[in-house]
Amino acid sequence: MARDLRGFIKLLEERGQLRRIKTKVDSDLEIAEISNRMLAVGGPGLLFENVKGASFPVAVNLMGTVERICWAMNMEQPEELEALGKKLAMLQQPKPPKKISQAIDFGKVLFDVLKAKPGRDFFPPCQQVVLEGEEVDLNKIPLIRPYPKDAGKIITLGLVITKDCQTGTPNVGVYRLQLQSKNSMTVHWLSVRGGARHLRKAAEAGKKLEIAIALGVDPLIIMAAATPIPVDLSEWLFAGLYGGSGVNLAKCKTVDLEVPADSEIVLEGTITPGEMLPDGPFGDHMGYYGGLEDSPLVRFHCMTHRQDPIYLTTFSGRPPKEEAMMAIALNRIYTPILRQQVSEIVDFFLPMEALSYKAAIISIDKAYPGQAKRAALAFWSALPQFTYTKFVIVVDRDINIRDPRQVVWAISSKVDPSRDVFILPETPFDSLDFASQKIGLGGRMGIDATTKIPPETNHEWGEPLESDPDVAAMVTRKWAEYGLDDLDLDEVDPNKFGYNMK
Repeated sequence: MARDLRGFIKLLEERGQLRRIKTKVDSDLEIAEISNRMLAVGGPGLLFENVKGASFPVAVNLMGTVERICWAMNMEQPEELEALGKKLAMLQQPKPPKKISQAIDFGKVLFDVLKAKPGRDFFPPCQQVVLEGEEVDLNKIPLIRPYPKDAGKIITLGLVITKDCQTGTPNVGVYRLQLQSKNSMTVHWLSVRGGARHLRKAAEAGKKLEIAIALGVDPLIIMAAATPIPVDLSEWLFAGLYGGSGVNLAKCKTVDLEVPADSEIVLEGTITPGEMLPDGPFGDHMGYYGGLEDSPLVRFHCMTHRQDPIYLTTFSGRPPKEEAMMAIALNRIYTPILRQQVSEIVDFFLPMEALSYKAAIISIDKAYPGQAKRAALAFWSALPQFTYTKFVIVVDRDINIRDPRQVVWAISSKVDPSRDVFILPETPFDSLDFASQKIGLGGRMGIDATTKIPPETNHEWGEPLESDPDVAAMVTRKWAEYGLDDLDLDEVDPNKFGYNMK
C-alpha cells in the first residue's frame, strides 16, 4: 500500500469499507450529519465527490472503526498495537539487557529506529500546484461546519508544524483551526502543547513564528502526531516506527519547515506574537459547545497542493467519533508503557462512552492491602494524558475490564463507599469540563473494587461461585448432543439483557 492518503482510500475501497457519494452535498452541516449517522453504526468511510461550491472532494470517517485504524498502521488486529507499545516502552526506559534474547530484542528496536529516519523528496507531489500572495484563498478548500451553533468552518485533521526558534526542533500536533478570512485562521491549542511553547519562545526572541498546516496526510502520521508519549523522538520518527519505514519529507516553499511530501494540501504562514482573534464556540469531545477564547491568528501567504487534491476532515462530539476510535487504538499502545511505569497493573481500559479518557478501569494482581489506592495514584501520574482522568476503578485481575457487566458486578459486590472511595479535590483539570465548579480545577475519584484482605476488612470474604470443572468440561463436550450447537455463547446480544434499548 502506498504510504499516503490515496493509498489508504484505495485499500478501504478494495476491502468494501468506502462509499463514494456522488450526490451534491453541502460542507455546511450536511456532510457532518451524514458522517455522524455512519459513525453511530460503525459504517464505512465516505468520499464526497460533489461538494457544493468546491472543486475538491471531501473524505471523512476513514478512521471510524478500530479495524480501519489498524489497517492504517499496517496491522490487521488490535492486539498487534500492544507489540508496538512494547517497542515504545523499551525506548522510553531502556534497561541493560540481562539475557542474550533481551539484547537481541533491543537491537531490533534500535534498528527499527534507524529504518524510521525520515527521507527527502525534492519533487514532492504536495507542490504540484503553488499559489502565493493574493492567490491564496482558503474558501476554495471545502472546510466543514459540523454543528449549527459552531462559530465557523474549521480544519480538524491538519498536521500543525512549528519549530523551536532556539533549538530548531520541530513539533507536529493536531489542533483545531477556525477560518477567519480568505487567508487567515485562528489556531486553538493548549498552553502546554509544543506549538504554544514555540510561540512563547518566538515572542521572547521578537520573531514571528513560522507555521505549516499539512492536510490530507497518511492517517498513520496523524496517529503518530496524536500520540503524546514522553519519548525523546520526533513525530516523524514515531510515524516511521509505526509504519516500518521513514516518512518522506519536503521543504516548504516560503517557510523553513518540512511537511510530508505526499500531503494533499499544504498551507504556509506565520503567527505574529500577540495577534489574536476570538475563536469558537465549537462542538467539542465532551458533547457540548465549548467557550469563546482569544487564539493566535495565522496569516497564510502560500498554499500548495497536489493535482486534484482530496480534503480529509473529521469532527469532535459525543462518542462514537473518529477521535474515540483513535483513542481506543492508542489505549492498546499505552498498555505496555503503563505496565512498565506501574508494575502491578495487569491491564487497563479507557471506555469510549467515558470520552476515552475521563474514566479508566485498571486490573491489578493484588498482593497487599492498600495496593488498589496506590495503583490509582500511580496511574494518574504515569503519563501526561492521564492527568485529566476523573475516575479510576481498580479491579482484580480475573475481571474482564472490557465487559461492563463484570465491572459493575465488581463495584456492586466489592465496594463499601465509606472505605473504598477516595477523592482528591481541586487538582489541575480539563478546562473543557463544565462539571467542575472552577474551570481548570476539578476533583478525581478512585474506587477500589478489588477483593479486600486484612486489615482492609476484619471479616472473612465469601467464597466465589464457580462451576464444577469436570461437569463444565462434560457439558462443553456434549453441547452439540444437546442440540444447542447453533447458539454461539461467545457472542451475547446485550439487548437481550436490557442494554442499549432505545
